[in-house]
Amino acid sequence: MLRDALGKTCRFLGYTVQYGCIAHCAFEYLGGIVVCSGPSMEPTIQNSDIVFSENLSRHFYCIRKGDIVIVKSPSDPKSNICKRVIGLEGDKVCTSNPSDFLKSHSYVPKGHVWLEGDNLRNSTDSRCYGPVPYGLIRGRICLKLWPLNDFGFLRASPNSHRFLDD
Repeated sequence: MLRDALGKTCRFLGYTVQYGCIAHCAFEYLGGIVVCSGPSMEPTIQNSDIVFSENLSRHFYCIRKGDIVIVKSPSDPKSNICKRVIGLEGDKVCTSNPSDFLKSHSYVPKGHVWLEGDNLRNSTDSRCYGPVPYGLIRGRICLKLWPLNDFGFLRASPNSHRFLDD
């Protein structure tokens, strides 16, 4: 009887480890569901919206200008942030705030991206902490799941004028 219970326990633990590894690989390499919080991406993504983030793009270096990405926060590695890619390595970007009279520009260094929230007046982004290493990108948001009346692909940036093509 003890042998029977021990065998069932070992089998259960084995299946748990197997399915745990499969789930980890799925969430790490394929994608997952993310609940967004904060006002920095309004009006595109509201507080408490639920989105799907796919992770294959970051592995294949397929992140493009205009994509919304989930990134490890450069200022707090325990948290993730959601921002829009404004510039890729080598791109010229506007580094000043929209209210600044004199505009300043810079180039994104190799291996980095320039990120900004859609709500420029209420966003802590690359204008504060500078270019972000590509390796901090966790995934690309491709679909809004909740609320249901907004279900679908995400709309274009309300700040597309900040994308410089030089």
